[in-house]
Amino acid sequence: MAKRERKGAEAGGEVRKRLLSGATDLFASKGYAATTVREIVERAGVTKPVLYYYFRSKEGIYLDLMREPFGRFAALVDETLHTGGSARERLFRLCLMAYDIFAENIDAARVMYSIYYGPPQGAPFVDFDAYHHQFREAVLQVLREGIRDGEFRQVNPHDAVWAVIGALNIAMEVELCHPPQSIGRDGVRRVLEIVLEGIAMDRKANGEKGKKR
Repeated sequence: MAKRERKGAEAGGEVRKRLLSGATDLFASKGYAATTVREIVERAGVTKPVLYYYFRSKEGIYLDLMREPFGRFAALVDETLHTGGSARERLFRLCLMAYDIFAENIDAARVMYSIYYGPPQGAPFVDFDAYHHQFREAVLQVLREGIRDGEFRQVNPHDAVWAVIGALNIAMEVELCHPPQSIGRDGVRRVLEIVLEGIAMDRKANGEKGKKR
């Protein structure tokens, strides 16, 4: 009995994946409003009652599509704020893993951008601004801690936030809109190194100033 239930769960998980994958492809290529339940189930090779069983509606499948990457993103931000290490290390980890989540869910990101920047499509509300605010505040907090601890210079932390987020956002948008020009994860790391080097405390100069006193 247990074996049969396990096989059933595995089969159910596969069906869910096919439905999510098919819906993602269609939402990304046609738009949310223009995609029908019939098209989603045909793409997944199932019937409408199967979609209704797992997601209840087209709205439900859209919300589930957004829930997974944004859930990972929220957990990443929370972990960054409650994990030790230098400010530099934590910023690198936060930005690079955020980039990873984006790249791994590029079609879902394409759907999100079309919903956020495009004309209304009747999709259920997802507070994308809240996630952006959460990320910005996390970067700001880590920068402030780095300044407080002498790891970064006494720069305006709000300006530094936009330097960090701006570099990351441009890399994401190029990945989304111009894949052949993408700098990839290693490129993001290199750019962040330049940004963070610009605000890093000059230990040598700082030590010499201390000696002169």
